[in-house]
Order: sequence, then C-alpha cells, then structure tokens
Amino acid sequence: MYGKPGCHLCDEARSVIERVAGELGVRWEERDITRSREDTERYWEQIPVTLVNGVQHDFWRVDEARLRAEVERLRNAG
Repeated sequence: MYGKPGCHLCDEARSVIERVAGELGVRWEERDITRSREDTERYWEQIPVTLVNGVQHDFWRVDEARLRAEVERLRNAG
C-alpha cells in the first residue's frame, strides 16, 4: 500500500489490508510516499493506493471483498 502519515483513508485501508492479509496468511508492506519524490508525484492524488503483486488494485478506498477475492485467486493460481 502506498500512503502517507496523517491520511485517514490510509488508516482505513491499512485496517482492511491487515485484516485480509492476516486471515489469508499473506505478507504485505506499506510505503510512505513522502519519502520519495517519485512516489509523491505518482500517487499524491490517489492515496491510499493498493497494489497486489505489483499491479494497482484500488485507490482511495479498499474494497475488502474485492481484495480478498484477488488474493485468494492468486494464491490458488500459484
């Protein structure tokens, strides 16, 4: 997930991602866009941005059911 400190939508997205990742036993990471000029320029107007296996999945809000379905689909494919 790409986000930044003080972003309430990022806090909400983090909660959803933590729940889904925890329940499905997958790892996830968060990047603070304010630590990289490139990330800031690319994602500033979309945060939080959720990627699954490096592919953008959602922005602004994380749809829990859609995220869960995508992670499960990828787990079953591999």
